[in-house]
Amino acid sequence: MARALTRGPVGRRLRKVAPLAVPVLLAIADAMLVNGVELDLEVGVSMAAAAALLVRRRFPLLVFLFTLPGLYIGYIWFAPMIALYTLAALRPGRARLGGCALLLIAAHFFPYPISDFELTDYRENTLVLIDASVTSAAPIALGLLVRTRRELASRVEDLTRSLRREDRLLADRVKTTERARLAREMHDVVAHQVSLISLQAGAVQVSTEDAEARAGARTIRELSVRTLEELRHMVGVLRADGGEAAEARDLAPQPDLEELPRLIEMSALDVTYERGVVAGAGGVSGAKTVERAAFRTVQEALTNVRKHAPGAQVRVRVDPVDTVRGPATDGAEVADGTRAADGTQPAEGAGAADGAAADGAAADGGARTAHGLRVEIRNGPPDGTATVPALPGGGHGLVGLRERAQSLGGTLEARRTSDGGFVVRAEFPYGTGRSEVERGEVR
Repeated sequence: MARALTRGPVGRRLRKVAPLAVPVLLAIADAMLVNGVELDLEVGVSMAAAAALLVRRRFPLLVFLFTLPGLYIGYIWFAPMIALYTLAALRPGRARLGGCALLLIAAHFFPYPISDFELTDYRENTLVLIDASVTSAAPIALGLLVRTRRELASRVEDLTRSLRREDRLLADRVKTTERARLAREMHDVVAHQVSLISLQAGAVQVSTEDAEARAGARTIRELSVRTLEELRHMVGVLRADGGEAAEARDLAPQPDLEELPRLIEMSALDVTYERGVVAGAGGVSGAKTVERAAFRTVQEALTNVRKHAPGAQVRVRVDPVDTVRGPATDGAEVADGTRAADGTQPAEGAGAADGAAADGAAADGGARTAHGLRVEIRNGPPDGTATVPALPGGGHGLVGLRERAQSLGGTLEARRTSDGGFVVRAEFPYGTGRSEVERGEVR
């Protein structure tokens, strides 16, 4: 109860008012204890000195000078000492503090009226002088200590920010080094192997007389060339650092919806493509990024169909959508992700899932309204007579697609269907995410 009260509006107001009101109340109590409550000159100057403390932070020197008559005439201590402390904490000039200390000593040492001063009373005068010196030195020392503490706290905060900035720079440097190493490895290993595939396919295309073999070799060579182009782009992104990342997007053309018919044609699958949106029709910020995400979703889903549902019929549909929402469930059995880590086919009904846990959960799950794209890849059950290709799988396909959808503010659903097939449905809003190059990532 008490903690809630101190943290509420009343507590905040008290914390704001207390530093101003408490010194004034102490000075008023000091004046009343020394001079009583009967209104006279001593009480008047003492109360005026106490009231002046309300503006001590804005005019510390003037407030201190205004409190001296209260010390000299009314014999009060709190008001001038608080004013001198504020002056030392806010305006710590040596000459200023030295002059004010001498004024406080004088106002404390000499009696009111001055005619009561006895120069020959050495013992009493010495004690009063020591008392006045301590009275002036204590608030100055405390004010300088508080100011030094604040400066040290500020320096510690600056050092902490500097250390955090250095940690970030070090992490960025390590990340840049690792990305450069990955780029070298990808270029040295993958580019070499793909180049050999392209050369071998070209040799088969030239030497064979079989028209079907030539067509297959031509397709292999085209795929190899496209793979090398995308690899060149990814290597450029990995090597890009800082401002260069913005330039890396021009290293190679990026796929979009215009490339989907060609992708489907070269997939060697029984695919029905239903286009409900024209490529580039978004006309808004982030349309190209969304189209690229849609292309990658279809690409990964078709790859998984080839790996886990050979011979299955596939339907690909891309539609505009006005509301990007969490995926709806129609009571179908949700995939339990029971594929082996090496990408082998499950017992039955596998489809466009890779090895990831297709739990049917939405990437975000919250409702939000935005213009975007909906991509759906639905395949039927696999053909039992078809040969299952021995293709490797790392089990990261759907994970990457779900992360891509999340980064763009969209959702991804992957689940089994009641007929033994599989469906992958993704929704991407326009203008809410950043491209892979802008994020400095490669999926």
